[in-house]
Amino acid sequence: MVSQALELLKAELPVEQEDSLLLSGDVKTGLVLVDVINGFCTVGAGSLAPQVPNKQISGMVDESVRLARVFCEQKWPVFAFIDSHHPDIPEHPYPPHCIAGTDESRLVPALQWLENEPNVTLRRKDCIDGFIGSFEKDGSNVFVDWVKTNEIKAILVVGICTDICMLDFVCSALSARNHGFLKPLEDVIVFSRGCATFDLPIHLASTSKGSLAHPQEMMHHVGLYMSKSRGAKVVSEVSLGKLQEP
Repeated sequence: MVSQALELLKAELPVEQEDSLLLSGDVKTGLVLVDVINGFCTVGAGSLAPQVPNKQISGMVDESVRLARVFCEQKWPVFAFIDSHHPDIPEHPYPPHCIAGTDESRLVPALQWLENEPNVTLRRKDCIDGFIGSFEKDGSNVFVDWVKTNEIKAILVVGICTDICMLDFVCSALSARNHGFLKPLEDVIVFSRGCATFDLPIHLASTSKGSLAHPQEMMHHVGLYMSKSRGAKVVSEVSLGKLQEP
């Protein structure tokens, strides 16, 4: 039943993906990692983490690590969002998660080396939308400043969840670009295999009051579709061209 519904969804709402993004350094590109942290990715790490190994999520982590290493080896700019909440400020409709100072609110072990990389900007956020979470009290925006300072023309976005934090960030970044707030940014690129979402089938959601069903493959597709419909480019592969010595 789920597979039939998924095929129908893909037929009615097709996402035409571009074959491949070639990273060569010719176009100044920045990597944006959205919430690749224990609380969303590491099995058993928290209330919103997978409870059993999940192929889509582990694949997303692997691709994120691969790309992070390439960008850091080339000293290209990397921006990593880290979900981080105050224990007394809930984020409805979700249960308490990724509390500041806990292991939940840390990059997954395979990415914790990023904390010491000079070309990496880490941004702890206490909201779904990382663009909103990048505002400082004085009205400045850390993400906007990162784009401008590094003269970034394209951002490559990976992470979790395709249809929630990633989608909200992508939509805000596209809107800001369209209004001239992110010059010289031109393209927002979503790597489909480099993002993932969680799985909550209807038979499990129905046992928890107030929970909404969230079939993983369907909602992942919806997230990609919505990103593309807002103006993002969606690519199925990210390959490496001839890279310069850093």
